[in-house]
Amino acid sequence: MLPASSKMPHKQPPPPRKQSISMGRGARKRDEDSGTEVGEGTDEWVQSKATVKPPDQLDLTDAELKEEFTRILTANNPHAPQNIVRYSFKEGTYKLIGFVDQLAVHFTQVGNLIPKDSDEGRRQHYRDELAAISHQGSQESAKVVISETEILEEEEEPKEVEAGSQTDVPIVEASEKMAEEELMTPKQPKERKLTNKFNFSERASQTFNNPLRDRECQMEPPPRTNFSATANQWEIYDAYMEELEKQEKTKEKEKTKTPVAKKMGKMAMRKMTSMESQSDDITKVTQAAKIVERMVNQNTYDDVAQDFKYYEDAADEYRDQEGTLLPLWKFQNDKAKRLAVTALCWNPKYNDLFAVGHGSYDFMKQSRGMLLLYSMKNPSFPEYIFSSESGIMCLDMHVDHPYLVVVGHYDGNVAIYNLKKPHSQPSFRSSAKSGKHTDPVWQVRWQKDDMDHNLNFFSVSSDGRIVSWTLVKSELVHTDVIKLKVEGSTTEGLEGLQIHTVGCGTAFDFHREIDYLFLVGTEEGKIYKCSKSYSSQFLDTYDAHNMAVDAVSWNPYHTKVFMSCSSDWTVKIWDHTIKTPMFIYDLNSAVGDVAWAPYSSTVFAAVTTNGKTHVFDLSINKYEAICNQPVVAKKKNKLTHVQFNPIHPIIIVGDDRGHVTCLKLSPNLRKMPKEKKGQEVQKGPAVEIAKLDKLLNLVREVKTKT
Repeated sequence: MLPASSKMPHKQPPPPRKQSISMGRGARKRDEDSGTEVGEGTDEWVQSKATVKPPDQLDLTDAELKEEFTRILTANNPHAPQNIVRYSFKEGTYKLIGFVDQLAVHFTQVGNLIPKDSDEGRRQHYRDELAAISHQGSQESAKVVISETEILEEEEEPKEVEAGSQTDVPIVEASEKMAEEELMTPKQPKERKLTNKFNFSERASQTFNNPLRDRECQMEPPPRTNFSATANQWEIYDAYMEELEKQEKTKEKEKTKTPVAKKMGKMAMRKMTSMESQSDDITKVTQAAKIVERMVNQNTYDDVAQDFKYYEDAADEYRDQEGTLLPLWKFQNDKAKRLAVTALCWNPKYNDLFAVGHGSYDFMKQSRGMLLLYSMKNPSFPEYIFSSESGIMCLDMHVDHPYLVVVGHYDGNVAIYNLKKPHSQPSFRSSAKSGKHTDPVWQVRWQKDDMDHNLNFFSVSSDGRIVSWTLVKSELVHTDVIKLKVEGSTTEGLEGLQIHTVGCGTAFDFHREIDYLFLVGTEEGKIYKCSKSYSSQFLDTYDAHNMAVDAVSWNPYHTKVFMSCSSDWTVKIWDHTIKTPMFIYDLNSAVGDVAWAPYSSTVFAAVTTNGKTHVFDLSINKYEAICNQPVVAKKKNKLTHVQFNPIHPIIIVGDDRGHVTCLKLSPNLRKMPKEKKGQEVQKGPAVEIAKLDKLLNLVREVKTKT
């Protein structure tokens, strides 16, 4: 500023300040230009620069230089693995994962977010406002200093100008006072909106709507019946007359009764009317409620029902002729919680219905008994419930009359329950007068009707009696078929009387074809072959086991073969024409029950007290079971009974806690004859008999050689 003003004459008034600054710059530029040499006037960037060529650069033609190379950049991570496999539990195989995460994280930092409304948020906001105000104050003070310097420069100018500048002094002083007041007075922090990238902002996107599908099914219309009747005057009159006659008769009866009897009669009538009204109300919805309950249970246990109908264990193909048992439903009832399962029996007509007998095998813990009938369509609650004062030890269902169930009690009585009359009391029951047993009844079995077409069944008990019971005119008539005696145990009493030791019967089974032939197992471990015609002697005696025989069963196909099991841990298969067993299996625990499979002559199952179920197939393995599977906890429960379903590939197993478990057999446990090329598969009893005969002949040959 000072050199530019010195060039101008002092007498002339000075031009404005901005103009003097620009003139000074121009003069400086002219001085620089005057001092430059020739050729130095042009800028450096305009001059041409020589290109430096590296020695190893390729010499390319123009066509090669103009050639374009396209590179496609993708968001895929080149280091991401493309061969990851995961195990699919749905399909049972390892599957390649199609989608791989291509995200590569280069930098992450954990930060802290503080809400604006919190105390710390308000403090930080206030600090930022104070910092902004102080910054503004410093800028204003700088402006004031610049204005003061300008005033000092203007004072050095001529007095003519000073007279004009004096008018601006009060304005400057006022501005200084305003700036000082602004600095001294604290400003209230103004709330201004801070841009925060982490603030939530609602975003919307349009998605595809799921396609709607309508499913329809055609159902049979409900059956309809048309009912019509005419109500004439005389019909109404007759109905009123009948009602009046009934009222008169009841009045005559009440006159003849004593006062006490009248009170008792009134109470009974009230109960009857209340019961009738309740029953009428319940019967209207009973059938509908039962259907709805089954539907609800079917939805609840849908996965189990699907397994029962469709599931086949595919792993059997990789097992060496071994199988498994798939648990399905578990049947239990609170009323039979502490009672053991003492008997199981499938209904011969309805394949989904089975009966369970509850009692106790412990002599010191005898209490009540229960008879429950379950259906696989409703596993949560039994279809029928019957209770008894004594424990039920055995039961059987009639083949021709599937609604009749005969049971044997621990106190020696036998009873018949009629499912068509679902009352708590049995329809027929033995008594001390009608010749009941004096010891527990261990097994009962329906037989063919007698010559007069009366219902007939047999029972065996620990008192040594095998009794035939016949239902004659609504009464049970008994006939002792045979009395078990232990051979070689006769002793002479007083006056030369011979006393025989009574054999305690525990199990029996009747031959499928020979009607009079049956087997009896005893507590002594012997098995007697008996006849209905001979009551004084046995046809044959087998020294079968060292402990009590728990079950005896004829083969459903082969007429000569039967099976027995005992508490001495063994299962034995016999030919009734030979006194020695054909096969012996030791199961390392007391065997509670055995059962033949209805679909094969060589398959049978056994349950033991250590909680295991054993399934054998003699045609596959003659030496050991092809399935050993624990069904219940070893320490807590003991398995007591087992039964095959006559149609479906399932078994039911009962334990001493009152639970019944349903299990499905895997394909290896129910193998059928395979098809041969050019030949049809032969099925039927003849094939099953030949299959078992082949095994028996092998055993017979070995025995004859030894």
